[in-house]
Amino acid sequence: MQRGVKRTKRTKRTKARPKVVLDVGKLDGLVDKAEREPLQKEECAELKSAIHLLAAEVARQGDRPSRATEKAKKLLEEYGSSLAAASTQPVEGDGQSPSDEKPKRKGGNGRHPAADYTGATEEKSPLPEEQQPKKSCPACLKGKLYRQDPSPLLRITGMPPIQAKVYLMEKTRCNLCGEIFTAPVPEGIGDDKYDCSVAAMLAILKYSTGMPFKRMETLQKHLGVPLPASTQFELLDEAAAELKPVHMELVRQGAQGRVATYDDTRAQILDEVERPEEQDEDRTGIKTTGIVVELDDDKKVAIFVTGPRHAGENMTELLKQRQEGLDALVGMADALSHNNPKEVPPGVELLPAVCLTHGRRQFVDIFENFPEDCWYVIEQLGLVYHHDKQCRDQGLSKDERLKFHQEKSGPVMDALKKWMESQFSEKKTEPNSGLGKAIKYFLKRWDRLTLFLHHPGSPLDSTVVERALKKAILNRRNSFFFKTQHGAEVADLYLTLIHTCELNKVNPFNYILQLLRHAPEVARAPADWLPWNFHLQLGPL
Repeated sequence: MQRGVKRTKRTKRTKARPKVVLDVGKLDGLVDKAEREPLQKEECAELKSAIHLLAAEVARQGDRPSRATEKAKKLLEEYGSSLAAASTQPVEGDGQSPSDEKPKRKGGNGRHPAADYTGATEEKSPLPEEQQPKKSCPACLKGKLYRQDPSPLLRITGMPPIQAKVYLMEKTRCNLCGEIFTAPVPEGIGDDKYDCSVAAMLAILKYSTGMPFKRMETLQKHLGVPLPASTQFELLDEAAAELKPVHMELVRQGAQGRVATYDDTRAQILDEVERPEEQDEDRTGIKTTGIVVELDDDKKVAIFVTGPRHAGENMTELLKQRQEGLDALVGMADALSHNNPKEVPPGVELLPAVCLTHGRRQFVDIFENFPEDCWYVIEQLGLVYHHDKQCRDQGLSKDERLKFHQEKSGPVMDALKKWMESQFSEKKTEPNSGLGKAIKYFLKRWDRLTLFLHHPGSPLDSTVVERALKKAILNRRNSFFFKTQHGAEVADLYLTLIHTCELNKVNPFNYILQLLRHAPEVARAPADWLPWNFHLQLGPL
């Protein structure tokens, strides 16, 4: 995805903003003066700067609580029961809508059954000879014993993430000729100081849990197995070269998918980065783009790209690898303009869709000012999400889900659209008000917001990629930045492999470990070593 780029000198990452100091006494004097006589040009500019600064601060304060009250249930709790009485029809909750019933608590107070410990080793504990199957019962002396399923007994131990073993090789020396004899190297320990399992574990600790290299160095030092931060990256970098064929194959297969959800988040690279030739030199931003693609057989691929391109440009690069003549690709994102691919290669059809949750948020953010109108919209969208939950619970196919939504959600969305249009046609809502802008947001993008009513398999929102980007955000919050562009590319590779494994319910540590242990075979046929088929190459375990 970095073709056709040239190295350019980076400009400053952010422009320094002039510091504005508010002198309240002076501002009061300007207001008093304005009552008596016209203000000078400099005085007007100073007063205007103060007003703009105050407006920006009020807007920031207004945005802060909106995310905390995004759930419909919390909106009801905050604004009272009057909205519930105004509700047109009850909505069963799926996370977007309220429910009268208290949700049942999941889990068992932190306890997990033995079946959840898929990474644990198993050891059989045999019965005494007199209690073996087909023996007479020692208790009643009349019955016969029969085999039953074993009863699991779980014991958990702690150990360092990276362990070491020192082999003390015995040596002898001839007192006459001086020849030294050393014990042979034990079988099965290999020639390398660091086993490939070290890189696999470091990848999980760093890119899945967000643990910085320096923190891992401190941990290993306390546990008596030193592992410098520089050595950690060197091991991951060497392993990344062997994993690159699979990464490229995942990207290639992702380009052939049927639904792509994409978005990006900010990132930072300290050194210079290679930028596309057509990109403006004044554009200094760095983004991490997340792309989650659903393939035709419902397998999913997560792709991460960090660099100067944003989501729309990275999608354009991905579409260049798409074969001509395939069915249309659904592209789901929020409504930001830079998330839309500017160019679509010839022979490729892209159906743009807009996230319904982002549209819903337009009304959540203004709920305090227009509670009844916003509640109506939120409630109707809650019905749509409830219908989608029913589709998932029933395990409907893409075509069955489309038909279900057309029958159940279609009338809901039609009524919602008529209500929105009537707000303007009957002059119930001022178009430039907060509610008017939220309605215009919806009406302007109606076809893309309701693509799930017209195309099979189209998602309602971009939640899947928002969750994927949490991986990149976790690393950013712990490590803050990448030193080089190469370091960012290594992170993208591991994030792609790890999150693709998670989406397909595959153990990422075991997957990366097997790829490294079979690196020559992986290089020859990477398509045979993807998360959903690599176990076929391992044979019986």
